[in-house]
Amino acid sequence: MIRFYFHPTPNPAKVALFLEEAGLAYETVPVDTSKGEQHQPAFRSINPNGKVPAIIDTDGPSGNETRVFDSTAILVYLAEKTGQFLGSPEDRPELLSWLMFLATGLGPFSGQAVHFQHSAPEGLDYAVNRYRREAERHYQVLNDHLEGRSFLVGSGYTIADMSAWGWLDRASRVLKGTEDPFATYPNLKRLFSTVDARPAVARARAVGKDHAFKRINDEETRRALFPSNYPPTV
Repeated sequence: MIRFYFHPTPNPAKVALFLEEAGLAYETVPVDTSKGEQHQPAFRSINPNGKVPAIIDTDGPSGNETRVFDSTAILVYLAEKTGQFLGSPEDRPELLSWLMFLATGLGPFSGQAVHFQHSAPEGLDYAVNRYRREAERHYQVLNDHLEGRSFLVGSGYTIADMSAWGWLDRASRVLKGTEDPFATYPNLKRLFSTVDARPAVARARAVGKDHAFKRINDEETRRALFPSNYPPTV
């Protein structure tokens, strides 16, 4: 059984998609990051970095209970555990390369683009431009790579495509103000549409819908989500 620590944000969505695609038995454990539940000692014992997603595999290596945190690590772990969505052995170097590109590039720059365009105080034009343009550059890298390809790696659907889908699903927030955020990235639009049409996506989107996560963006939320913006409490 997989215990899946979840909040409805892009990185947990990738893991939800894998779990639904693979048909793994799992239990969703809501972590309301707007209330600061990710900073509680019980969760920090699972992910010391205080971020979602994280999982506990009650049947890990040698039958031992195992924790895994960070969405990319979880995707690799679960793909290796199940033998699904890894591509061919020959694809492995390319798969790891694109997973790291997504984990260190597309994801963080998309997240910062969202933050500075939607949450930060006005007047930070340099930061807005920096992160927005870098997000667009990452989109272009993916778009160019996908020319003549159906998927990111090899000839089939892999965890790299799932990882890309998680943040591409928020493209309208990353590229704020664009009517069609994929208009100038036709290959990327095709990949997103292909993944988004899979039946498992609808099931992944439904994960956590039965939990009332906090939706109000107040001072408690800002302190919970962006604690480094505030002086440490004594």
